[in-house]
Amino acid sequence: KCENLQRVGAFKFRGAWNFLSALSDEQRAQGVITYSSGNHAQAAALACRLQHVVCTVVMPSFAPAAKRAATLGYGASVMHYDELGESRDGLAERLARERGWTLMPPFDHPDIVAGQGTAAAELLESHGPLDALLAPVGGGGLLSGTGLAAAADGRFTHVVGVEPALGDDAGRSFRSGKLERAENADTICDGARTPALSELTFGLVRRYAHDFVACTDPEVVRAMRFVWERMKLVVEPTGALALAALMSGRVRFPGKRVGVIVSGGNVDLEQVLGWFASMPTPS
Repeated sequence: KCENLQRVGAFKFRGAWNFLSALSDEQRAQGVITYSSGNHAQAAALACRLQHVVCTVVMPSFAPAAKRAATLGYGASVMHYDELGESRDGLAERLARERGWTLMPPFDHPDIVAGQGTAAAELLESHGPLDALLAPVGGGGLLSGTGLAAAADGRFTHVVGVEPALGDDAGRSFRSGKLERAENADTICDGARTPALSELTFGLVRRYAHDFVACTDPEVVRAMRFVWERMKLVVEPTGALALAALMSGRVRFPGKRVGVIVSGGNVDLEQVLGWFASMPTPS
């Protein structure tokens, strides 16, 4: 499921659009605020522009220039939390209270989760039944929605969450039964650096996911290179996580029908060339 071809280049547009669609007329008139340094920021900005809602995005001053430019280009206002001496969620929550804005979390909201789940719902409708369905995991919104969609489909699908090895908090939480964290995960999969699931997504993935695996950054780069060279698709590291789990043998479903959600394609081209150059050319 190529969400790299989605509006703003990532699945995040689905959740942002669904969240806005559920707001009252009064909330829409007041505006929304969110926090993100990446795909959610751009998704919120574009969804708000298309639905005529004023949008403010809290992000760091050191956010990738391309992502900040895209967020501004879609019509949002940007505030830098680090220059104001507050945490990103703390600043967003304070401004929401003071100015009457509605806070749009990146993943910790039922309407966001439901929106993200439409990717898996579409895949199951068009290509199901599937024996297994793999999705990357950051804050857990996409995997939660994926698990919900698979359960609603009614034809049993083995749902697997895939994380970077250096940011495997969700898998550890799933196995231990308590929320665990992975602070400052040093991985190229920037969309999966969220330090922990939320209480909402933790509960959902424990109920609707069946397994978790983790892939190393070199495994992700190999999967990215395969997609770029063989499929002619631009995919970001987090977007290649689920495919990396298959290609590396971290999960095996011989003879089965397996769905893979490619979550996004927003990546710095110079970085990609460096990653590819550091690898041996595949035979």
